[in-house]
Amino acid sequence: MTHDHDLVLRPTAAQTEAALNPPPGRNGGDLVVETLAGLGATTVFGLPGQHALGMFDALRRSDLRYIGLRVENNAGFAADAYGRITGEAAPLLLSTGPGALTSLAALQEARAASAPVLAISSQIPTAGLGGGRHGYLHELPDQSASFRGVVKSVHTVRSQSQIPSAIAEAWTSALTVPHGPVWVEIPQDVLLSETPVPVVTGGDAFPEELPPRPELTAVAADLLSRAERPAIIAGGGVVRADASGKLRQLAERLSAPVVTTFGGKGAFPWTHPLSLQSWLEDRHTTDFLEDADVLLVVGSGLGELSSNYHTFKPRGRVVQIEADLGKLESNHPALGIHADARLALQALLETVQERTDPSAPARVREVLGKVRERIESQELTLEQGVLASVRAALPPGAPSFWDMTILAYWAWSAFDAKAPNTMHSAQGAGGLGYGFPAALGAAAADPTHPVLAVSGDGGALYSIAELATARQYDLNVTWLIVDDGGYGILREYMTDAFGRPTATELTRPDYVALAESFGVPGVRTSPETLETDLAKALAVPGPSVVVLPAVLRMFAPTHTE
Repeated sequence: MTHDHDLVLRPTAAQTEAALNPPPGRNGGDLVVETLAGLGATTVFGLPGQHALGMFDALRRSDLRYIGLRVENNAGFAADAYGRITGEAAPLLLSTGPGALTSLAALQEARAASAPVLAISSQIPTAGLGGGRHGYLHELPDQSASFRGVVKSVHTVRSQSQIPSAIAEAWTSALTVPHGPVWVEIPQDVLLSETPVPVVTGGDAFPEELPPRPELTAVAADLLSRAERPAIIAGGGVVRADASGKLRQLAERLSAPVVTTFGGKGAFPWTHPLSLQSWLEDRHTTDFLEDADVLLVVGSGLGELSSNYHTFKPRGRVVQIEADLGKLESNHPALGIHADARLALQALLETVQERTDPSAPARVREVLGKVRERIESQELTLEQGVLASVRAALPPGAPSFWDMTILAYWAWSAFDAKAPNTMHSAQGAGGLGYGFPAALGAAAADPTHPVLAVSGDGGALYSIAELATARQYDLNVTWLIVDDGGYGILREYMTDAFGRPTATELTRPDYVALAESFGVPGVRTSPETLETDLAKALAVPGPSVVVLPAVLRMFAPTHTE
């Protein structure tokens, strides 16, 4: 009798020929790129460095497309966005020491946002591994230790025969839910030495599924079916699992209002009668969710932003579906279901009983009306007009990438993403400099849509070098820079807390002239002409920059009341 686990894939004649007669001049770097190609990778990001030259030399003997950025952190952001858009593990090739460490902030964002990134770094020669101080260039006592608390898994290679399996194992880790960044490091001599290992011709790696426990979904379905005032919070896990369709089916079957977190933008239709949109930093929304007798939380840990800065105190029963075990019940007691959002929602759809509640849309309209009245009472017409202009100029299917800037904070609550997996920001880890390099990665992933990047002038200075990357690869990204003369949100925070700001004002370049010096078209706009100027820039293929001089204000928070 033959069992499935006894089956072995037999090589084709072409694979056998390639294995028996490998082309001359191959090194450990070839094993890296051959493995990536075998796993299905088509595009890699990164920066070369002395220890990593074996990998980069091998790229010219492969069909992989290489997109080189100017700063390792920006390369990490680009890979992050590529992973979010495609759902594939985006390879990120880095050098040892400073090059590797410079990527840490980007990998932290990828981990927080569950973006699959396969970072492959060089290491000092094998003889230097083990924590001794040998004086190699770029040497760290334990490079992998610098990444262990940031990425999902760390894989250290010590011989060429380990390369294909280590990369395949890391690939599987990156794509097993919750998705995330992984780290592979390979010593310089292993990459440079000529290799006797045959050409890598196979690369199947199957991420593990994470189905829900049936006894838990049975209890959850019963609670939701019998609820009088059910509500749903949909987080980024719904978007990553491509589960927005199942979320909508469940919400409609239960007549349950839905609010999306900032990481879950687009997971539920913005104008749906059951949509509470994304006004999580609002007491009216918080009150509504607290009043739910059964609250279903899908793909969210209910962290600081998603809980209105931890002022949210649910009074009803909470059911939490979360793929990241560490987030399960980390903030509120719940019926915790450790599962992929898509599989868990499907299980609920198969077992939940339909309930009708004609009053639900009216209750949603009441909450949104209160939110609108609160915002309109603060005389924020400039801010609302700017955001409306951006929405009007951006085609419905085009993705947008937002840096940590006041306009992005507005967008988290007030921007209609139009579709799932189209609006992305750095709100996972909250670092500056994400918007533009991430947009470049998205443009590389899908050139059929223009891509919008939004930054403040402070965040823009983190990524200005990538104008050269945008021009070199002719990536279709329009970069909106809101120039308010400094770190605008920090200026507000400090003024509110201390009466005056410190260290928030910046000397800036002429962004239009700077863009043009890179060969990138630039235009200076105004709130009145923003929609027209932005639409024009988005309609022309290739990179462009639109600069909006404006001082925007945030709406008043409710968590401090």
